Amino acid sequence: MDLKSQRKMAARVLKCGETRIWFDPARLQDISDAITAADIRRLVNDGVIKKLQKKGVSKARTRRVKAQKAKGRRKGHGSRKGKATARRGKKVTWMNQIRALRKMLKELKQGGYLSNAHYRNLYRKAGGGFFRSKAHMRLYIEQHKMLEKPLPEHGEKKSEKQKEENKKE
Repeated sequence: MDLKSQRKMAARVLKCGETRIWFDPARLQDISDAITAADIRRLVNDGVIKKLQKKGVSKARTRRVKAQKAKGRRKGHGSRKGKATARRGKKVTWMNQIRALRKMLKELKQGGYLSNAHYRNLYRKAGGGFFRSKAHMRLYIEQHKMLEKPLPEHGEKKSEKQKEENKKE
């Protein structure tokens, strides 16, 4: 049973491509009897001929990947293109580093750990790119005996504050 002309007519009536036309397999005889556009329209109203939904591309995978990227995943070496400086500029890296060093120097000076002369010397060295990190600067200060008094360990600051609060109460 050749339904090529009916398929063509149905495509014209339903305003879609011929591949999107669906015929009810149980009513193929009725479809073959339809020879006019009016007959095709009647069959469409009866639900014997239908227009199939367009096939689309699912965005589910894209959304899942986007959610992972928002969490900070998928940033490994295999996903990168360009140099490290293309992803994060040299200037931004430098600014973060120098600000951390200068903040540390300021805290040491205000805490009375550094003399003004040592502070100026270290400040200029930091600006010139002498220190790799805060740890490197701390090591340099200790090796050159620039400290006025010993640096507190990480836990000592809190305990001193707690002692002061206990005395007040």
